[in-house]
Amino acid sequence: MRQGSDGQAVIRFRAAGVSLLLAHLLLVGWLTLRPLDVPWTTAANLSPFAGIKADLILGPVTAARRIGGGLLLLAPLGVLLPMAGGRLLVSPWSSLARTVAAGALISLAIELGQTGVPGQVVDVDSLILNTVGVALAHVLFVPALRARLRRRKQQRIRVLPRAGHEVPQGPTPTISRVGIAP
Repeated sequence: MRQGSDGQAVIRFRAAGVSLLLAHLLLVGWLTLRPLDVPWTTAANLSPFAGIKADLILGPVTAARRIGGGLLLLAPLGVLLPMAGGRLLVSPWSSLARTVAAGALISLAIELGQTGVPGQVVDVDSLILNTVGVALAHVLFVPALRARLRRRKQQRIRVLPRAGHEVPQGPTPTISRVGIAP
C-alpha cells in the first residue's frame, strides 16, 4: 500500500520540478529574448573573459551586479533539472555532468536566439557565467537535497506497518522484451 503513496510522491515531485522548470525558462526567455529599444548596441563579445575583465574595471559594485546577474540567471536550473528528473539514486558526478551540459546548451540556445533580436548582443561571457551558475547551484543544493529525501524515504520504509498494511518490498521486477528470431 505504501509503495503506491511513495510512487505518487515521486510523480508529484517530478511534476512540480517540470512546472517550475518551464516557468523559469519562460521568465528567462522573456528577459533575454525580448527586443530592446536602444539607440546603439555594442559589438558581439566572442573573446572569453573579455567582458568580465571590462566589468571588473568598472568597479566592485558594478562588477558584482553584472557578474552576479550572469551567475544567477540560469542558476535555478542546477536544482530544477535534477528535480524534474526525479531520481534519488544517481551518481553525483554524472548528475553534475548532465545538469551542467544541459545548462550550457540552454545558455547557448539563448545566446544564439539573441542574434536575431534587436538590441540584444551575443556574449560568450554570459554563456560561461550561466554555466558556472548552474554548476554552483547544483553542487550547493542537490547532493544535500537528495540525501535528505533518501533519509526520509528510508525512515518511511523502517516504520512498522499497521494492521492490514503490507511492508513495501521494492519495485516489481520487469523483464525486458526480446524479439523472436524468424
